[in-house]
Amino acid sequence: MSDTYRIGIVGAGSMGGAVARGLVASGLYEGSQVLVCDHNPGKLEALAAEAGVTCLPDAEALLAEGPDAVVLAIKPQVMAAFVRDHAEELSRALVISIAAGLPIATYERMLPGARVVRVMPNLPISVRSGASAVAAGSNATPEDVERVVAMFASMGSAQVMREDQVDVCGQSVGCSPALFALMIDTLTRAAVRRGMPAAAARSMFESTMLGTARLLVDSGEHPRAFMERVTSPGGTTIQFLKELEPLLAKGCEDGIDAALARNAELAGDKDE
Repeated sequence: MSDTYRIGIVGAGSMGGAVARGLVASGLYEGSQVLVCDHNPGKLEALAAEAGVTCLPDAEALLAEGPDAVVLAIKPQVMAAFVRDHAEELSRALVISIAAGLPIATYERMLPGARVVRVMPNLPISVRSGASAVAAGSNATPEDVERVVAMFASMGSAQVMREDQVDVCGQSVGCSPALFALMIDTLTRAAVRRGMPAAAARSMFESTMLGTARLLVDSGEHPRAFMERVTSPGGTTIQFLKELEPLLAKGCEDGIDAALARNAELAGDKDE
């Protein structure tokens, strides 16, 4: 990557801050190449101290710096007004949206001719183990897409998809960190009710989840094959799975459908 290329990030909340931290931690960009603005000075101070990024007080100051790309990490509810208010400046940059529920067409209507790439990342990008779906707008160049993929691949897995697939990814992969945390919490509570110490149970479940992910990634083994390998015929694990799998499968299907429905509501509410 060019050491002169600069990325502006509007919004230093959970996802905007994660992108800033991830880009610098990956070594792909220096802190001086990452410009961040937010209305909360405390968030900016924390980012500057942790990642060495350049912090600016507001979007006007950030856009005046003329960044090559602008990551829009603000809430969908205020996105349309923000884009309209800063259309001239945004049209000169590569626009990267990480907002849920807002299709590329929304941006392209407000920014005619602009290069837009939509990305749906999840929070583990902050520790360089996240997942991001990438969809290109009609004016984005192959070089734009390559750069965005490289940015988010430096923070985990980044995959180019059709935009309808990005929506599914956002409401399945995007929601999955909360599911994994819920699984640890639920397993911990169940074990505690049966006599395990709470702190020990939580620590052991966290370590086991991390280790299982590493085994699957390192081996490339299919999850179903892994399950079969750790399940003895007539043993306790198969009984555990027999009870849990139907409930978990239905819960995941229903959960993704509910998230997609809400995603459609957001798109309908905020689309022009």
